[in-house]
Amino acid sequence: MAESGPSDRDALVALLKARSVRFGEFTLASGARSSYYVDCRPSTMSAAGQRLIGRMGLAAIRAAGWAPGSVGGLTMGADPVAYAIAGASGDESRVAGRGAIDAFSVRKQPKDHGTGKRIEGNFDPAIPVVVIEDVITSGGSALDAVAAVREAGGTVLGVFAVLDRQAGGRERIEAAGLQVVTLVTAGELGVGEK
Repeated sequence: MAESGPSDRDALVALLKARSVRFGEFTLASGARSSYYVDCRPSTMSAAGQRLIGRMGLAAIRAAGWAPGSVGGLTMGADPVAYAIAGASGDESRVAGRGAIDAFSVRKQPKDHGTGKRIEGNFDPAIPVVVIEDVITSGGSALDAVAAVREAGGTVLGVFAVLDRQAGGRERIEAAGLQVVTLVTAGELGVGEK
């Protein structure tokens, strides 16, 4: 697996600026108003984004010293990020012999049919996980996913996100005792209220 270097970072920043940053008047999931919105999905769901985020996300998780069996978070923002990291880990495991990382999704509400599970996919409470987020704003979505994992008996190693909006969410998650690793900040995209 190639290491993610400055060219990957530059490419991710350029991709996010081109596909994900919008200006106007927006109400965020937290209820706060903002003059800009970063919808990571056009980037995280693109072919280029999948490659970059998978490679960079996996490298960041390894650099943090985390060894999760699976990664995932609140659907749907976390889904493409988790799948990209899982895919990159599969490529790495074939080349370097490291263990592959699977993915899971956390529903906003449990299903009212079938098994009634809130966590879908490859989740085993006996195997530690990393909670994934596309954008950290208030930290609420990540903490909701953390709570769901813990309620299911799982262990959370930390929280990984593509973007930190630098709006207090990172600090809120860290105050809950979790390490946070992100790839890019709002400041690096040239946006923010600060």
